[in-house]
Amino acid sequence: MTAVVKNRISQGSTAVDVILYALALAICIITLYPFYLVIILSVSSPMEVAAMNVFWYPKGFFLGSYELIVQDAKMWWAYSNTLIYVIVGMLLNCLMAVLGAYPLTVRKLKGRKWVIAFLLIPMYFGGGLIPSYLLVNKLGLYNTMLAIIIPGAVSIWNIILVRTYFTTIPEAIRESASVDGASHWQLLFRIIVPISKPILAVIAIYTVVGIWNSWFDALVYLPNEKLHPLQMYLYRVVVQQTVDLKTVVTMEDAKNAAYSMLTNIQLKYAIIVFTTLPVIFTYPFFQKYFIKGALIGSLKE
Repeated sequence: MTAVVKNRISQGSTAVDVILYALALAICIITLYPFYLVIILSVSSPMEVAAMNVFWYPKGFFLGSYELIVQDAKMWWAYSNTLIYVIVGMLLNCLMAVLGAYPLTVRKLKGRKWVIAFLLIPMYFGGGLIPSYLLVNKLGLYNTMLAIIIPGAVSIWNIILVRTYFTTIPEAIRESASVDGASHWQLLFRIIVPISKPILAVIAIYTVVGIWNSWFDALVYLPNEKLHPLQMYLYRVVVQQTVDLKTVVTMEDAKNAAYSMLTNIQLKYAIIVFTTLPVIFTYPFFQKYFIKGALIGSLKE
């Protein structure tokens, strides 16, 4: 009897498996449905969208909102700005995280624990928007691309993640490299960085998503619209796409104004899809490193 019970426990229960699979499926549906709803709303008829009659499938196939976005030259200019911010910001974040984390793993470094404790303070406490604005202005970064790139180049959280990952690398590797005459720079960039791809992938994807979705810094530091990122441009489009009732004179104007209002309602859904899909498509390139890096980098020393 005891052997039978142990065998059942090791094999598991079919009823429990069914419940777990059903629960996982329900969670997936709950998680994915909002994004699916936004997609079908972005390609449905503006009248159906305004009436909120779209729930499970598109009604009245319509791509006018996407045409409005794609045909705008200013949008592509903002898109190129965003690519610059994302690429440069990601590279700087990874570089600064590596350079900041490596010294904190050197056991012979005096005051190492005090430096780590000091880094934790600004991670939880900041000066706020006004001191940041004054600093950016005094440094001459205001209304330049560097106002978006430089302030976000260093992330203390990323430094801590990379440091935690570096501490999992066997000490024997460092000692062997030192015996062979390798300097700290050679040890870092020829040995440690190549085997730290998982945690660097985590930082890269976090940075890409953060910069891609950022618009408030551009609102504060970039009055020049030619420097605005994609999110700021699309935010401007949504806010400024309003109908001036004073210009409505004839019945035809009223129809055009009503149609414009309906299109603007749908435009926000097309914008969400248009700005989200590029980030989603980048994830598969980091997936094989992302899960491992997220788990190892989050472990405490």
